[in-house]
Amino acid sequence: MALSCLLSPRFLAFIILLSAIPVAIIVSLERAQPATHVYHYHSTGWFRECSKWDADNNRFIVSFIEGGLGVVPVPEKEDSKVPLEEVTVVKELNLGRNSSAGLTIDRTRNRVLVVYTDVLRYRFGAVGAYDLSTWNRIFLTQLAGPNDEKSIANDVAVDAKGNAYVTDTKASKIWKVSVDGKLLSIIRNPLFTPKEWYKSFIGLNGIIYHPDGFLIVVQTLSGTLFKIDLTKGEEVKIIKVAGGPLLMGDGLELLSPTKLVVSGFVSRLVESSDGWNTASVVAKFSGIRHRIPTTTTIKDGKVYINHGAGMGYPRKKHVIVEALFK
Repeated sequence: MALSCLLSPRFLAFIILLSAIPVAIIVSLERAQPATHVYHYHSTGWFRECSKWDADNNRFIVSFIEGGLGVVPVPEKEDSKVPLEEVTVVKELNLGRNSSAGLTIDRTRNRVLVVYTDVLRYRFGAVGAYDLSTWNRIFLTQLAGPNDEKSIANDVAVDAKGNAYVTDTKASKIWKVSVDGKLLSIIRNPLFTPKEWYKSFIGLNGIIYHPDGFLIVVQTLSGTLFKIDLTKGEEVKIIKVAGGPLLMGDGLELLSPTKLVVSGFVSRLVESSDGWNTASVVAKFSGIRHRIPTTTTIKDGKVYINHGAGMGYPRKKHVIVEALFK
């Protein structure tokens, strides 16, 4: 009797109608006029984890969850009604199904560094460097393999000497790789382990290099912000953030030496006046709520938030949204 009721035309029609409600809401949100400037672009993939503005070449560089890199050229005379087009520039066929995650532009050396990771089994991690003009690979360094502890290589930053620092979101550690691709060391610290065990599920995430010689790193579930002083033997301190913690913080980008953008479902503008020993949340931004905000980048002095999930079929449309903090 119960089964026949569940399979009745009236009940099935009700389920279809019910499921159509969130779809209708999403369609309505997609058609709504955004409150800030948005770059739309077409892509062949559903997920784009990271985007960074390449000012010298007037384009965004984006990472593919299916592995690889693309560029999204921005014409001088932009038509906001016409989506931009993504072009694939890097595809490492020998890396199989491993994903591309965080990336950073090393302007001094005319290269981009990108993290590769095994998002399903946590059994592989690597960082690659590519020439920004030719897209030739400079190096590809494996950080973790099947015989190592489980890891999720996530984001990358580059210091003044060209050393790369890659966060491990699974084990909350940081790999250090030399300018020519040699794995130098692994930075670990007891402060990276939250007191609450469940906050370790999503650990160290976004990372940025500060020109004064230290790294700033965010831990997603605890919302903790760390300062790692490279001039003092990689000394680790917790940055006390008034208005924090920075829960669900993801990508980081410096707007200036004293201002830091922390992207997330609620992105924050964080400011420090004492060399990032302490800081304060001074403004927030909540943009397109039905998308998934991931990383942040700076274009022409303005903050833009990358959103990971694309929408539409067969051509997926992605968005990079200007953040106006209030």
